[in-house]
Amino acid sequence: MELEDLAPRLEEAADRVGPETNRTVQQQGRLLRALVMERASGRPGPNVITGDYRSSWTPEPFAVPDGGGVEVGTREPQGRRLEFGFYDMTDSIGRHYYQPPFPHVEPSVNELSSQYEDAFKDALDRIFGGA
Repeated sequence: MELEDLAPRLEEAADRVGPETNRTVQQQGRLLRALVMERASGRPGPNVITGDYRSSWTPEPFAVPDGGGVEVGTREPQGRRLEFGFYDMTDSIGRHYYQPPFPHVEPSVNELSSQYEDAFKDALDRIFGGA
C-alpha cells in the first residue's frame, strides 16, 4: 500500500463504522431476545402458559451518533416478578404471592456477553477488511 492511498482508504473505513456498528448491535439484540425467549420456555426459567409473555420480548432499536443501540425488554407486568421472584408480598390488587425467581434474562445476558467482543471484532474486520 502506498502512503498516498492511506487517507482515502481510512475515509472509506470511517464511512463503514456507523453502519457496521449498528448492524452488530441490532444482531446482538436479536440474539439476546432469542436467548431470553428460549430460557422463558420452562424450568429453570418460567413455564409457558399461553406464550404471551415469551413473545412479548422485543428489541427496540434507537439511533446513536455513528451507530445504533437496541433495548431488549418486555412491557408485561410479570417480567420483574418472574426474573427476581416475589417473596411473601401482596400485589397492587391484593393478591398474596410467594414466588421464587425464575431467572431467564440475566443468564441470557451473561451468555451473550461472552460472544459480544467477538461480534465487534468481526465488525472491525468488515470495516477495515474492505479498506
